[in-house]
Amino acid sequence: MTDTGAPVRYELIRQCAVTGARAGILHTPHGPVETPVYMPVGTQGVVKAMTSREMAEIGAQIVLSNTYHLSLRPGAEVVEKAGGLHRFMAWDRPILTDSGGFQVFSLSGLRKITEEGVRFRSHLDGSALFMGPEESIRIQEQLGADIIMAFDECTAWPCDEKTARAAMERTHRWAKRCQKAHRREDQALFGIVQGAFSEQLRIESAQTLAAMDFPGYGIGGLSVGEPKDLMYRMLDALMPHMPKDKPRYLMGVGTPDCLLEGILRGVDMFDCVLATRIARNGTILTGQGRLVVRNARYREDFRPLEEGCDCEACRHYSRAYIRHLIKAGEITGARLCSIHNLRYLKRLMQGARQAILEDRFPAYREAFYQQFDMRGAFNRSEETQ
Repeated sequence: MTDTGAPVRYELIRQCAVTGARAGILHTPHGPVETPVYMPVGTQGVVKAMTSREMAEIGAQIVLSNTYHLSLRPGAEVVEKAGGLHRFMAWDRPILTDSGGFQVFSLSGLRKITEEGVRFRSHLDGSALFMGPEESIRIQEQLGADIIMAFDECTAWPCDEKTARAAMERTHRWAKRCQKAHRREDQALFGIVQGAFSEQLRIESAQTLAAMDFPGYGIGGLSVGEPKDLMYRMLDALMPHMPKDKPRYLMGVGTPDCLLEGILRGVDMFDCVLATRIARNGTILTGQGRLVVRNARYREDFRPLEEGCDCEACRHYSRAYIRHLIKAGEITGARLCSIHNLRYLKRLMQGARQAILEDRFPAYREAFYQQFDMRGAFNRSEETQ
């Protein structure tokens, strides 16, 4: 790999001989990230119920935080005065911040989109707010993440092609404004491919953004409620047109099957709130499928959440105990379930990477489907950021 002096560089180590699956290293100012990688979501500057030390102990390499939420509370200026998000949350590994665009479009019932940006109301107190490309970049520079995202226009599912094209073209114009506004040389700004559910638009967006030479690319506007096979079809059409020497980040995707299907098609980075969201309700990810530990059948089940798992929850506590905590409303129950789910996804991604390095990823994927019970596996709404 040639050192270009760029703050974030992608090094391709190996690609699967018969699929698009890739293993690489993402070099950042706060250390390397082995890909493919699942990024736990720390919306408010914390992965819910977890400390930064615990995140390091489960092997998390990089976390994601949210520009919109942190700009409202505690405020980007506070984080900047604290020395940036790394110091503020006591996390010395890489951080990615999203642009805030998804939250502006999804959390605000009243919003007005113009060429300048989006006028909307705070979900906290209803106050009038504005965010555009320049504002998003300014906030993200104050937060100080290693990777920041361009401000884009999100579309819903379903979406007609006229609406999708207009949003895509505005996203491209906003991407240019983000590049112009971006000043910090120690941060990498990623562009975001849009195009809703049109293969033609997805390809056009990828080609347009590739010509702008971003150091990495997000894939936005998927996992918004559409059938999984439609998401896979969009990725199949899109991925051959994505730059091969840059990281590819599929935004808002985190169910085990979708992670492997994304890897199969050449995605390097993923994020999703699912692991911790379902944990708070006592739902566990295992190699055999989901396990709802709050159910009565586990009242006297003294086995670990998952046999063979090396997480703190599985090494020290039983299903019966954790069920008791969940039923009693004890926050430690949610914490232990979160620790397990995050560690499960870390091990799943580690296994996928090793399989790519050993040129056996198709067999790894097949073994997953043979063991994992997909019946009623996940509701798409559980994946929403």
